[in-house]
Amino acid sequence: MLSQIPINLEKVKKENLDIEILRAGIIAELDAINLYEQMAALTQDDNIKKVLLAVAKEEKEHVGEFQTLLLRRDKEQVKEMEEGKKEVEELID
Repeated sequence: MLSQIPINLEKVKKENLDIEILRAGIIAELDAINLYEQMAALTQDDNIKKVLLAVAKEEKEHVGEFQTLLLRRDKEQVKEMEEGKKEVEELID
């Protein structure tokens, strides 16, 4: 049901390990967000829905935390994210 870490962290070079750990954390949080929001959409119980959506919101904060750490360590990621942002802005403006 949920995704698996796309690489074996035990085989990652030591100098890349922290970056890959952060990316795996982001993947896990995005999976959790999707799961909680999908379950919230399915339930008929308003209390369950509220709790699931609140938990999903917390997971979004976790994504931001991991992403902040990732961007401090991977300057190429920063550059490519900026390029992607520019491309989208050109397409939709």
